[in-house]
Amino acid sequence: MTFVEQSYRRTTPALLVLALGLFVVGANAFVIAGLLPQVAAGLGATAEQVSWSITSYSLLVAVAAPAVSILLPRVPRATLMSAGLAVFAVGTAVSALAPDLGVFIAGRTFSGLGGAALVPTATAAAASLARPEKRGQALAIVGAGFTLATAVGSPLGTALGGVAGWRFSLWCVVAIAAVLVAAIPLAVRGVLVPAAVSVRRRLAPLGNPRVLAPLLATLLMVAGFNIVYIFSAAVTHASTGGSGGLLAVLLLAYGAAGVAGNTIAGPLTDRLGNRRVAAVALIAQTLALVVLAFVERSFAASVVVFALWGVAAFAIAIPVQHRLVNVDPESAALALSWYSTAMYIGIAIAPLVGAAALGAGGAVAVPLAGAAVTALALVAFLLGYLQKTRRPVAA
Repeated sequence: MTFVEQSYRRTTPALLVLALGLFVVGANAFVIAGLLPQVAAGLGATAEQVSWSITSYSLLVAVAAPAVSILLPRVPRATLMSAGLAVFAVGTAVSALAPDLGVFIAGRTFSGLGGAALVPTATAAAASLARPEKRGQALAIVGAGFTLATAVGSPLGTALGGVAGWRFSLWCVVAIAAVLVAAIPLAVRGVLVPAAVSVRRRLAPLGNPRVLAPLLATLLMVAGFNIVYIFSAAVTHASTGGSGGLLAVLLLAYGAAGVAGNTIAGPLTDRLGNRRVAAVALIAQTLALVVLAFVERSFAASVVVFALWGVAAFAIAIPVQHRLVNVDPESAALALSWYSTAMYIGIAIAPLVGAAALGAGGAVAVPLAGAAVTALALVAFLLGYLQKTRRPVAA
């Protein structure tokens, strides 16, 4: 058996470890939505103030992710990911121990450095580890970690928080991350260090309006989703009565249906094209959020709307990424590297918009604000098709 064959036999365990890494980072990011009232009560703060930790975390990831790739291009990938998870675990532990809001936000923000080192590196490693004909499958396995973080991790963390407190949910995240710090160097081997890319070449996609349009759409559609998701406890309080268990059911309905949306989006995009699928998904999310504003007092209706919203929300990312690849296939990797930055900026602005909507119009205004921002995402995405094709910038 050759060294290459041995490496391929190790691919599946390595991919599963990387998927678990994305799961724990994603769960940490999304679990705060379900625990927001508990964290606020425990720290003597308001839910809006606690949501600032989501903004600080996401902004740091958005800035640090491209900085890591520029400043640390020659660090072995397994070492970089393991170190990132160690930083992530320390920051999350600080948040779990926090006596007040300031320390909580500081810990969450620090953990963002670890997330910035892990998430893009793990995604690139998945493609590097797999055979060329299996790269799509490898990306799907690793990406499923982040999907399951929303589908399962957030509802489970919310339920655990309701039983044992929000600090226990964070300690569970710390424990899994600590195990992965040791597991990644053992399971993930043979990842090639990428070739150096100049800063000019890395920034080149941002000079192309046809790339900027789907990136702006990404920022807005992620913001539209998170405006509601982060403040889901407040939005659904009339139907759940503040019960963490009932909120977990709603989040589970959203996440489980979202897995279905993610599954069907790929084949539909291949068959119908990214423009149609993205437009339908964005319109569906807009309508779901509008309807949510009018069924807030009915738990049964909220379950249905959350499920339909999940299908739409999870279906949006694939056609948007597909569009980024199709704009300039030769520079697709560079364009996609900015996708996570746009995504985290969208997450960062969501608490600010959501808190403003909640303060101005109460819980009913939050989903309406999310719908409005999602509608803007649709406009931004379609405007990209009005731009003429342009030649990629030379390295």
